[in-house]
Amino acid sequence: MSRLFTPVRHPRIEARKNEKPPKVADQMPTESPAQRFNAKLAVKITNAVGSMWCAYLFAAFDLLSLPAAVRGGISTIVAWVAQTFLQLVLLSIIMVGQNVQSAAADKRAEDTYLDAEAVLHEAQQIQAHLAAQDAAIEAIAAKTGVALAPQQP
Repeated sequence: MSRLFTPVRHPRIEARKNEKPPKVADQMPTESPAQRFNAKLAVKITNAVGSMWCAYLFAAFDLLSLPAAVRGGISTIVAWVAQTFLQLVLLSIIMVGQNVQSAAADKRAEDTYLDAEAVLHEAQQIQAHLAAQDAAIEAIAAKTGVALAPQQP
């Protein structure tokens, strides 16, 4: 007896079985010791500068030059705010915000990956259910003498 339908699995289904959701650490270079060192150092510096404690430290440091800026007049104050305070303090604060947003994006990406796995599992369950129905239909057709035409995938 021929099958009513023969499913053809997509190659990506098998490939996904051996994969996990990508993490930032997975993206680190591994080619040479120098590249690994540079990447680790860059991440450590980024984590240090991208902290609120660093922003507080920069703000305190910048305030040391505020009295001189005030004595210099309005243009000196504007230059102090734009060139010193905003650049140093906001740099760290923006990096903190980006780290929070990046963590949220990573969580969303992992959730999407897990959702896709769940949808794939459900689709496989539907295929198994349909295969069972095909078997039942074929059995009924055989008992009643009805010829079924196989479908091409």
